[in-house]
Amino acid sequence: MADKKATVHIDGLDPIELPIYQGTAGQDVIDVRTLGSHGHFTYDPGFMSTGSCESTITYIDGGKGVLLHRGYPIEQLAEDSNYVELCYLLLNGELPSKEQYEEFAQQITRSTMLDEKIATFFQGFRFDAHPMAMLCGVVGALSSFYHEDLDITDASQRKTSAIKLVAKLPTIAAMAYKTNIGQPFVYPRNDLSYAENFLHMMFSVPAEEYKVNPVTAKAMDKIFMLHADHEQNASTSTVRLAGSSGANPYACIAAGIASLWGPAHGGANEACLNMLEEIGSVDRIDEYVAKAKDKSDPFRLMGFGHRVYKNFDPRATVMRQTCHEVLAELNIQDPLLDIAMKLEQIALEDPYFVEKKLYPNVDFYSGIILKAIGIPTSMFTVIFAMARTVGWITHWDEMLSQPGHKISRPRQLYTGYTQRDYKATDKR
Repeated sequence: MADKKATVHIDGLDPIELPIYQGTAGQDVIDVRTLGSHGHFTYDPGFMSTGSCESTITYIDGGKGVLLHRGYPIEQLAEDSNYVELCYLLLNGELPSKEQYEEFAQQITRSTMLDEKIATFFQGFRFDAHPMAMLCGVVGALSSFYHEDLDITDASQRKTSAIKLVAKLPTIAAMAYKTNIGQPFVYPRNDLSYAENFLHMMFSVPAEEYKVNPVTAKAMDKIFMLHADHEQNASTSTVRLAGSSGANPYACIAAGIASLWGPAHGGANEACLNMLEEIGSVDRIDEYVAKAKDKSDPFRLMGFGHRVYKNFDPRATVMRQTCHEVLAELNIQDPLLDIAMKLEQIALEDPYFVEKKLYPNVDFYSGIILKAIGIPTSMFTVIFAMARTVGWITHWDEMLSQPGHKISRPRQLYTGYTQRDYKATDKR
C-alpha cells in the first residue's frame, strides 16, 4: 500500500486519486496506471519524468555524484573488486564468497570460445565494416547456435545465457577488430584474466608472443567496471523493451548494442578523441576554449560535464587516476594526449568551467586510456557494449523474474489527420 496519494483534478471529472510509492532511495513516484481508465494518459517525451520499472540493481543520484551497484559505491568496487566479481554482484545481488567467485570465474572462462562456424560470419562483412555493425549482427545470430538456453521462463537458463553473453562478447569484439585490420583471429586463453584475455585477442599475432602489460590490463578492467551498468538509460531501456515481448536474450542484447551505437549515447569517448584531433595542437587550445565559451559558436567541448551528474561523475574520479597511471607507464609521446592533459588542467582550474561544473567525465578519461593502449576509436563503443552487456542482461533477467510483467506499449499524443475518405487518383 502507498502511504501517500496524489489527487488529479480534470475539468468535468471527479478528482482522481493516484498512489505515491517511495523507494529505498531517490524520488517518490506517482502511479499513473489508472489514468487510462479515466480517458487520459501522461505525456512525457524522452521519459524524463517517468519511472518505467521497479529495480534493485543500480541507483544514481546525479546531484550528489552517487553511483551504487546493489548498494555498493562504484568507487569502492573499482578500487577493491574487479569486473568479473562485479558481474557476479549484478547478476546475483550479493558479493560472492571465495568459492562462488572461483566457480563463476571458471564458468566465464570456459564459455569464451565461439562455435567455429561463427568465425565464418566475419568473412561476409566488408573489410571496412564498422565493428559495431559486426558486433550487432553476430550477437543477434548467437541464438541460432546456443538455442538450448532460450527458455526465458526458466531462471537457470536465463543465467546460463547471461554467462555466455558476458564471456563471448570480448571474443566477438576482438574478431571484429581483426577483421578490420586483416589479421587472423586469436582464440581466447584460459590462463588469462577477463581483461588480459581481451587485450591478448586484440593485439596478439602469430609471429610473436604478446605480453599483456599489467598496468594496461588493470586499466581495461576498470573501464569495464565503470561502464557495467548505469540504471535506466536508452540502451538498457531498449533491452527491457525488447525483452518485454518475450524475445530471446541474444536478440535483446543486439537491440541494446544498436541503441548504444547512437552518438548521443555510446559514442561520447569517440567524439572526445575526434574533438582532440580537431584542436590539433596544444597551441590552439586557447582558441578552442574561447569558442567553447562563446554561446553563438557551434563548437562544444566533448567529454566535459554530464547529463545525469550535476556536480561530478564518480566514475571520472576513478578513471582520472587510472588515466595518469597508464600515461606514466607507457610514456607515450602523442600530441592528442598532450592536448587532453592541458584541457584537463583548464577544466579543473578555469573559473568558467568550475562554475558551470564542466568537469572531465568518464568518457574523457576512458577515451584517452584507450587511445594510449592503441585501440582505434572505431572500437571505443564496442568496448562500451562489452562492458554494458552484463548490466543489460541483468535488467532483462530482473524484468522476467518479476511477476506480472507485461509487454511495453507506450502511448502517444496523436496530432495527425482525423479520419478522411480515400479519393481516386483522378480526383485528387
